[in-house]
Amino acid sequence: MNRLACLLPVPSQRLADLYRTAFVTGASAGLGRAFTEMLLAEGVRVWGTARDTGRLAEMASTHPAQFTPVVLDLADTTAAVGAFQRAQQSAGGAFDLVINNAGYGVFGRFETTEFAVWEAQVRAMLGASMQLAHVALAAMRQANRGCLVNVASLAVEFPLPFMSGYNVAKAGLAAFSESLVIETKGSGITVIDLRPGDFRTDFNQSMQTASASSAPREPMLDRSWTALDANLRAAPPPAAAAAGLRRALLRRRSGTVRLGSFFQARLAPLGAAWLPAGLRRALACRYFGI
Repeated sequence: MNRLACLLPVPSQRLADLYRTAFVTGASAGLGRAFTEMLLAEGVRVWGTARDTGRLAEMASTHPAQFTPVVLDLADTTAAVGAFQRAQQSAGGAFDLVINNAGYGVFGRFETTEFAVWEAQVRAMLGASMQLAHVALAAMRQANRGCLVNVASLAVEFPLPFMSGYNVAKAGLAAFSESLVIETKGSGITVIDLRPGDFRTDFNQSMQTASASSAPREPMLDRSWTALDANLRAAPPPAAAAAGLRRALLRRRSGTVRLGSFFQARLAPLGAAWLPAGLRRALACRYFGI
């Protein structure tokens, strides 16, 4: 079921009435932090992750009885799964809500970047997220309840230039969610394929640049980066994404939820569904100065 959660009325019920415990990856910044702060404000007990838990110190001190920081790096899948299992034990069993949010961007031309860079990104953002979901869903299945949110991106439908690894990981995560929506039907488990558009975060500032500093500048990449950065600066704040997620969680329905500006999350997908593929690509090239 496709819907634009951020345009619908806000239900009055508190999330803590439905979700007592939550596990959020990538809770220290960007959308992950906004999601975590929203859950805490709703009375949910949250286990939030970061590679460096020092970045979670403020939330831990502000909500000492409600927030538990967890060290988790998706690059080390075995350690990440172990961290999740320990958190699940400390929560007393299956989490009511698991949000697979952590990820990162790499910007560069595919063929001139070491393939290991792309491979590592897909392994972390898709492979590790699937393994966390594997453990989470096994416990949810036993409890006959729970909600899994896989944070994909509108890049699933509108791939971003020179971010091929990111596009592949997010598209794979969306396809994974669709599989789970079907597999969990009638189980008491909800699966949400969350596709945020641009939100005003520090995502670009933390983006890895694949090109070496000594590499010659490419005007095409410069123009694309300028367009990407301008979109992010003009985008809604992360709190708007958190409000959209809140609405989706309260409705307790599996499916795809698009978040973002009216144009990105509603008009563009509607237009893309009707435009020929060649025209869509031509418009994207023009939009990003390619």
